[in-house]
Order: sequence, then structure tokens, then C-alpha cells
Amino acid sequence: MIENVLRTGFDLPDLKWVKWVQPGRVGVDNYPLWVPDGDEQSGAFLVRYPAGAHGDFHEHLGFELMLVLDGAIDHSDGRSFVRGDLIVESPGTRHQMSTVAGCTILAIRTRPTVAREAVEGEVADLRLGVYKDQDR
Repeated sequence: MIENVLRTGFDLPDLKWVKWVQPGRVGVDNYPLWVPDGDEQSGAFLVRYPAGAHGDFHEHLGFELMLVLDGAIDHSDGRSFVRGDLIVESPGTRHQMSTVAGCTILAIRTRPTVAREAVEGEVADLRLGVYKDQDR
């Protein structure tokens, strides 16, 4: 049990945040809520993106539900999501998530993701400027 998740401003200093070490991921921390069979890519996580952080470009092998708890997160297709937005990604979805000011999300994945290279047309032009100067 995590007390006061919705009232703490998502600082949650008592949680043992773990760096999400994965190629293409910059500065992202997670706190596993449940992870089936030790598969660190499937399960439920609190995910914390500090300002300027981004995930890798990847493809979903199963469904993913993301609830923005705090801040704002940007999708590589040009859409932005803010606190209270619920995003459901279907199997086969390919994308990269980033944040300018930082955010915390609840992410629940039914299956892992696989790192992919974006092909022309998969990343909105406005997102290209965000990523081109960062390690991917």
C-alpha cells in the first residue's frame, strides 16, 4: 500500500525508485507495483520522467494503459497528455514518449515492449526537434 498517492504531489520520497535502464531511455525512474514472473517489462509501475526525459522508441507486444498522474507527457505522433488523461496503447502500437517539464504516470502493461527504430512518418516533425540533440 502507498498512502496519499493522489495528495502528495507525486514526490513520493519514501519509494525506492529504480532507474529504468534500457537503451534509448534517458532519466526515467520507475517503481514496480507488481511484476509477473520477474519480467521487468510487464506489470504495473509508477513511472517518473524528470524534465527533459524520454523513453525509447518501441513497439507494444500487448496492451498498455497509462494514466497521467502529474505533469504532462508528449507522444511522438504529436499528441500531448496532461494530468487525468488516460491513454490505452494496443498491441502493435509504435511510439516514443517524452516530457518537457516532467511527469509521473501509472503504467500497466500486459506484455513487454520491443525497441524499434522509427521510420519516416512515425514521428511528428515537432517531436524530431526534441530528440535530435539527445542520446537515444
